[in-house]
Amino acid sequence: QVQLVESGGGLVQAGGSLRLSCAASGRTFSKYAMGWFRQAPGKEREFVAAISWNLRSTSYGDSVKGRFTISRDNFKNTVYLQMNSLKPEDTAVYYCAAAVTSQSPISAGAYNDWGQGTQVTVSS
Repeated sequence: QVQLVESGGGLVQAGGSLRLSCAASGRTFSKYAMGWFRQAPGKEREFVAAISWNLRSTSYGDSVKGRFTISRDNFKNTVYLQMNSLKPEDTAVYYCAAAVTSQSPISAGAYNDWGQGTQVTVSS
């Protein structure tokens, strides 16, 4: 099991940027694929981005392609989500998650461990 703590959320105007971080502790971070999901009020949890343990594979949700970038630093046990050109519809609680797989899965069911989430609010 790995413990995950997100940070970096906040309030930003449309068109702005934020960088989310997710710090991991516990078992070997570098063995896990890492993903970001988000959930807006009244909506289902949505896949945002994922990255494989060796950084060779990334996946993105259609709504964030070209605007968001996922990265990780296995020495710092941290995964990042750089969010640019933010839109009001990006407003949600953002969660990071860890999966024991060599790929970069887009399904929430593939992930074993989840953080508590960080709120991102984009004003128009």
